[in-house]
Amino acid sequence: MSTSQRLQLSVENMSCASCVGRVERSLTAVPGISDVRVNLASETVQAEVDTPDRVAAAVAALDRAGYPARTKSVRLNVTAMTCASCVGRVDKALAAVPGVQSVNVNLASETATVTYVEGSVTLSDLLQASAAAGYPAEPAADTAPEDRGARKAGEAHAWARKTAIAAALALPVFILEMGAHIVPGMADLIERTLGHQTSWVIQFLLTTLVLVWPGRSFYTKGFPALFKGAPDMNSLVAVGTAAAYLYSLVALFAPTLLPEASRAIYFEAAAVIVVLILLGRWLEARAKGRTGAAIQKLLRLQARTARVLVDGEPQDVAIEKIHVGDILVVRPGERIAVDGEVSEGHARVDESMITGEPVPVAKTTGDAVTGGTVNGAGAFQFRATRVGADTTLAQIIRMVEEAQGAKLPIQGLVDRITLWFVPAVMAIAALTVIVWLLLGPSLSYALVAGVSVLIIACPCAMGLATPTSIMVGTGRAADMGVLFRKGDALQQLTDVTVVALDKTGTVTEGRPALTDLVLAEGFDRAEVLALVAAVEAQSEHPIAEAIVRAGKAENVTRHPVDDFTSVTGYGVRAQVAGHDVLIGADRLMTREGIDASALVAAESHLAEQGRTALFAAIDRRVAAVIAVADPVKPASAAAIRALHDLGLKVAMITGDKRETAEAIARETGIDHVIAGVLPDGKVAALDELRGAGQHIAFVGDGINDAPALAHADVGIAIGTGTDVAIESADVVLMSGDLRGVVNAFAVSTKTMRNIRQNLFWAFGYNVALIPVAAGILYPAFGLLLSPVLAAGAMALSSVFVLSNALRLRRVRPAMSEATPAQPTSHLSPAPAQ
Repeated sequence: MSTSQRLQLSVENMSCASCVGRVERSLTAVPGISDVRVNLASETVQAEVDTPDRVAAAVAALDRAGYPARTKSVRLNVTAMTCASCVGRVDKALAAVPGVQSVNVNLASETATVTYVEGSVTLSDLLQASAAAGYPAEPAADTAPEDRGARKAGEAHAWARKTAIAAALALPVFILEMGAHIVPGMADLIERTLGHQTSWVIQFLLTTLVLVWPGRSFYTKGFPALFKGAPDMNSLVAVGTAAAYLYSLVALFAPTLLPEASRAIYFEAAAVIVVLILLGRWLEARAKGRTGAAIQKLLRLQARTARVLVDGEPQDVAIEKIHVGDILVVRPGERIAVDGEVSEGHARVDESMITGEPVPVAKTTGDAVTGGTVNGAGAFQFRATRVGADTTLAQIIRMVEEAQGAKLPIQGLVDRITLWFVPAVMAIAALTVIVWLLLGPSLSYALVAGVSVLIIACPCAMGLATPTSIMVGTGRAADMGVLFRKGDALQQLTDVTVVALDKTGTVTEGRPALTDLVLAEGFDRAEVLALVAAVEAQSEHPIAEAIVRAGKAENVTRHPVDDFTSVTGYGVRAQVAGHDVLIGADRLMTREGIDASALVAAESHLAEQGRTALFAAIDRRVAAVIAVADPVKPASAAAIRALHDLGLKVAMITGDKRETAEAIARETGIDHVIAGVLPDGKVAALDELRGAGQHIAFVGDGINDAPALAHADVGIAIGTGTDVAIESADVVLMSGDLRGVVNAFAVSTKTMRNIRQNLFWAFGYNVALIPVAAGILYPAFGLLLSPVLAAGAMALSSVFVLSNALRLRRVRPAMSEATPAQPTSHLSPAPAQ
């Protein structure tokens, strides 16, 4: 019987009939793929595949041909996951769907992020695969963080109710059975009043209610998973408590089937185990709700309505109905609804939600404002520039969500172990029972040991160890203005040994000022400044802005410009008022064959003072040396000292001359300088720094920093920089200086330490207590762990891991605005001369 099916894929990069032919040939060459039809207009390809497994081969063939299949990602809310083994099974089930490229399952957030080949997989395929594995799923809505908080609160309430009911039913059972063993004279009292048999019957009835009412979910989930050959934590609880319960039933109703020495009941063990595990689930649900508090807090920053000018009159409008270009009115104390630009009025705005710093920022006409920030005492109007999913706050929420759902490299080992952990535990429990039956004093001892092994070894703590710390750590980092766009940067930062810094806008303010204009003989200052300012007005470089501002300040003549050309890495040239004007570094003069020797000494002297010096040539004669200084940011020196205190080396990569760069390095304490680097040379500079085994973090903010940010082991973008740089980075700093870098390293170090503590506890707990539960201490000390104590220890391990992760909420910034900053010295801009 044929199993062939029709496959449709969406393909990138097709632009002509030749592309169609290449796509068709690449797929036809794959065995098992036939009847290939390529549609250039819709950019799709259809083909017949003999088995679903051919999807991967088709995708690989398209990649090799240079026409990759488009992929999509979907986030699912997955229910019924309780431990690390569940994570492995959901991952395996979703990854097995033909066309799925990658799966990331997060136990702490109870989500799965699936990337799949567009057209080869439907959402229903993924939902069916997850449900078939025993873990029903649904698409995560856009408001998932808020919904999740409410959902976790509802779950916690449900677990609390179940715990209360189970505890009320189990307490009499515990008193009747354990009281008879512990309290002197109580056994006789029970015998005289209720009678031995009646006491056992009461325990049977109450325990049955515990198991079939509040504890029912353990059996409805655990046994089906066991029968499918994929046991999980529920299976361990179900098998353990069912064994204790059934053994007690035999002892109560058919005692002759057991040796007289083994006629004992363990109803209290089954009942109390359920109570303790329900209690653990309740505490887990409460703690899990708090791990996502950072995103819920960010969502609460979003305004629901705003006052929009409609025909000159302010009207309250829902946030969803605001459009780019709308004029919004902000009154004192109100939250700004969307990103925009002030068009009228002035105010001081609290931007701590994006920068982590509480000092209000003055805003006036032309200044940018950010949605979610809070207006102070003034009132103003602003024009909306970014709305909906494009606002800064929406992007922050998206970054934090992605980071919180990340799977760190350290988690891979945990997943491989836990996938086989539960079957291994069941095998150990079975072996324990066999050994006790062969060597132990009675059947009841074998039961106690086997049940204890099953109950104590639940791998909840292992599954929660990493994701909970990531969720809390990245959330706390966001509060400080540090956004981990890629969660694995948390782990990678701990391996970094060298921090490489871009200079302009990173170490320095990025707003240079003209400090010197040294003229060659025969040239007039006003004329030269007018020509140079006219050319630089066509450029967006910060140095050009400084020259233009100086020209405006001196009220020089404004000339029209023709034939403006930017020579990347060298400078600019243009025709101005009939003159050929060149402005750039000494290498531009050399390249153009212009003799600059008359001003070389002046240029070197200015560079030694930490100024950026450029030559200007007019009509192929050197006319002037222009000196510009870019002041060092006040916090740079203190931040670099803090990085040194962390054991890190600090380097600076700049296109400036070495003399200028080394002057800045001396002021700030930078260890190593790579100067004179062209924009496309920063990647090579990173390779030079990387050397043998060094791990590099690169910090930058400009468009020309994007390749270096992507090439570094960890790219850190100053959030005040360009969108291109931010999109290339692993970490984004919403504040505008290097203190955020120190905070990023601090959060990374503390989060990874927290993860290792959790993993040590989770694995150490199982390694230490499984042998104790199996009875290893009995031959030497006569000690055998009670199943009730095993259940308590198991619940405690998960609560410990979650509580330890929640400690990250109290992490303080390593550097804040209150941290003393080194004042700038000779790099402060001087008045234009």
